Amino acid sequence: MTVRVVVGLDGAVHDPGAPLLAADDLAAVRGDGVFETLLVRDGVVREERAHLDRMARSAAALGLPEPDRDAWRRCIATVREQWARTAGVGGGAGAGAAPELVVRLLLSRGREGGSTPTGWATGSPVTPAVADQREAGVSVLRLERGLPSDLASRAPWLLLGAKTLSYAVNMAALRHAVALGADDVIFTSTDGAVLEGPTSTVVVARGRELVTPPVETGILPGTTQQALFRAAGQAGFTCTVGRVEAAELTDAAAVWLLSSVRLLARVHTLDGVVLPRAEPAAALTAELASLLA
Repeated sequence: MTVRVVVGLDGAVHDPGAPLLAADDLAAVRGDGVFETLLVRDGVVREERAHLDRMARSAAALGLPEPDRDAWRRCIATVREQWARTAGVGGGAGAGAAPELVVRLLLSRGREGGSTPTGWATGSPVTPAVADQREAGVSVLRLERGLPSDLASRAPWLLLGAKTLSYAVNMAALRHAVALGADDVIFTSTDGAVLEGPTSTVVVARGRELVTPPVETGILPGTTQQALFRAAGQAGFTCTVGRVEAAELTDAAAVWLLSSVRLLARVHTLDGVVLPRAEPAAALTAELASLLA
């Protein structure tokens, strides 16, 4: 994903090819910060308030100052404006570029030794691979995270459920999956519960009931999952937050990974085995994708 736009929280537009952070900024030195990733589709920022709410909760978990929401909204707007100019969206040079924009918000504790937090945002195009996974679905491996599903309340220092910059384990899990011929991962707990993906929320269909694991298991609350449940609930689906057993995934009517940029991706293969009921699962995916759009 090539970054085309960089904007500071102060509104300053930076050269995306030039250095931005100090060498001792704790974002780089320790991954000490939080982030959010938003999708701009047809000029509309999806779930902006939900993302800023989640960013505030993550910042509180790390003991960072309350994010200035108005400043972040202005920053997002500037990224959109710069994107329109540089990518040619809406006319001009480069017109015809993809109308979808990925905006990533990053908030670091600042420089080592004490300073004010560092905040900035980037703008990048949605990659063809992401668009393909929306249409074709994904193959997934179940990997154990090595933690019980009830640990989050007993160990808040682990920052389970906070969207921090410390994503090395998540990225390692994805590389492991790709090395074994899969696209993505579903993490499970030591007591057999479904948790989440490295960059996604898991939703399972039990007929016309949609189920997602609870955040009390230490997973990140999914903004796209919440949007889907709002829309699906209005369309007559039963939407439930509850425990999902890892063994249940092979027999579910459908399984999806949801994320802000990829949106809704159907799991078609699990641990190397093609899941049954592919046609009804694909039809259900199309119905939910339409609701989510």
